[in-house]
Amino acid sequence: MTSANVAELQAEVNRLRHELETVKVGQDTGDQIYVGSYLLERLAQLGVTSMFGVPGDFNLGFLDLVEDHKTIEWIGNCNELNAAYAADGYARVKDQSIGVVLTTFGVGELSAINGIAGAFSEHVPVLHIAGVPNTAQLKNKPMLHHTLGDGRFDAYTKAAELFTASQATLMNKSTAAAEIDRVLTDCIVLGRPVYLTLPTDICYEKIPSGRLRVPLSKEPPENDPDVENFVLDEIVRLLKDAGQDAIILTDACAIRHHVKEELKELLVKTHYPVFSAPMGKTTVNESYDRYGGIYVGSISHPDVKEKVESAKLVLSIGSLKSDFNTGNFTYSVPQSKTIELHSDHTMVLHARFPGIGMKRLLPKLTARLQPFKEEAKQQTVPLFKRVVPKEEDNIISQAWWWPRVGGFFKPKDIVVAETGTSSFGILDVPLPEGAVFVSQILWGSIGWTVGSTLGAALAGRELGLGRTILFVGDGSLQLTVQELSTMIRTGVKPIIFVLNNSGYTIERYLHGKYRKYNDIQNWKWTSLLDVLGGEGISLSYTVKTKEEAEKLLDDPEFASAKKIQLVEVIMPQHDAPRGLKAQAELSGKTNQYVADATSI
Repeated sequence: MTSANVAELQAEVNRLRHELETVKVGQDTGDQIYVGSYLLERLAQLGVTSMFGVPGDFNLGFLDLVEDHKTIEWIGNCNELNAAYAADGYARVKDQSIGVVLTTFGVGELSAINGIAGAFSEHVPVLHIAGVPNTAQLKNKPMLHHTLGDGRFDAYTKAAELFTASQATLMNKSTAAAEIDRVLTDCIVLGRPVYLTLPTDICYEKIPSGRLRVPLSKEPPENDPDVENFVLDEIVRLLKDAGQDAIILTDACAIRHHVKEELKELLVKTHYPVFSAPMGKTTVNESYDRYGGIYVGSISHPDVKEKVESAKLVLSIGSLKSDFNTGNFTYSVPQSKTIELHSDHTMVLHARFPGIGMKRLLPKLTARLQPFKEEAKQQTVPLFKRVVPKEEDNIISQAWWWPRVGGFFKPKDIVVAETGTSSFGILDVPLPEGAVFVSQILWGSIGWTVGSTLGAALAGRELGLGRTILFVGDGSLQLTVQELSTMIRTGVKPIIFVLNNSGYTIERYLHGKYRKYNDIQNWKWTSLLDVLGGEGISLSYTVKTKEEAEKLLDDPEFASAKKIQLVEVIMPQHDAPRGLKAQAELSGKTNQYVADATSI
């Protein structure tokens, strides 16, 4: 039986348990409330305080309920794609909650679908609510606006099925509450986007509120105790055989599936050396003395590469082995010396154990491994530190910029890095304790960070985190720049570093380094915030030299982030971080078109 089959069975068991609990408390009792209000109360119970999206005629009635809700704030976006990006960023920062995006039928939901697909790819829990025509129209299929004109009203739901883990079409008020509970539970437990259609008439149908007395479960299914004990025995035996020579490698799903605290306990009580894949950056406190840095296959720093690949055993937690997360699949760690813990299965060397999830396994494993602590402490760990190179010229190079800006970060900062130059450049920079790293390394939709920064900043403000700092290229910012106006309107105050290197740097290194299609029109970047509504309440700067950059980064007023601020950083057009150059070279070999094409 596959992990997917086991997950489906476990989800159904959990659903039935939840239904039984609602029967016990009297699901048909309580005040009568609108279906739309029931949905909002469930979201409030999950800690949702911001809803993203764009108004449209099929969701306006529901928006009345949203606007009147006492704890959920409507965050209107400039377009649905940006709204989906913002919901993604919100969910990444607000642990144990979800992001929510509201669109209208057809045109709105299709606009959002790239953002939803990215959330699916990277295991981010987002609820996509689509306001749709009333149930009579859905059945009779008149030629309405926002349809394809051929009666295929289900086309958009079919599209959503490809990019969401669970879907519900609310066609009957008697099942609406149960369907809402089902998709929200799937969203939380699976850590993936889900899709819910809300017809205009169903939204205002009244139903009992009794089910709200039973909270939705956020816990993953129980592991089979016999299989779990066998798995624990095998892992302990292998680690005992490895002696001192074992390491831990963390990745994105340790964050997405909420095992950071369990992982921290494992590290403190065992003292095994720990490293991270790029998507797992800040899974572990990067100032922790047993943390050795980022492992990216063949493009890792030599001391990290040697330590990870020479270990007798690697305990991998939450891995996502994508090309950009593994140095183009250049991990030199064979499966024969790897234990993998995932949200819904465990791999012990070549043996797969479906349904044995890491959330429940890790505390038990920690208890069993504590006796190995003294032995594990004997291992040396590479020092993960930033080193600012001494360069003779005054040009802001990639090699100088990233370690230098690393000294600007503070504990609890939210650091958002755009796909490409920024996401590669910041990998080798240690972030302070409590910092949150946000990037989209697997899906890699350029421009994603701008909408995501809005959601991340709103979540960070609510959680009492530090500054939100965005690093985005000039080309990427042009795709989603409108959302800067939403940041101004909502009062968040990110610091936005715009890396102006005249085009798509990552694309240049992948193919067509000197081609015109990788060029863009330069904008007046320091005028943007004023144009978008920030005049008098924002600040903008341009830095062209190391000296100017140093002066700004050392300015306490700038660092205080009392206003939204944009910094244009002028950088050489054909410069790139070390990691990006190495990754592009590997990718170029895989995706080569014709001989010598990349040199044109």
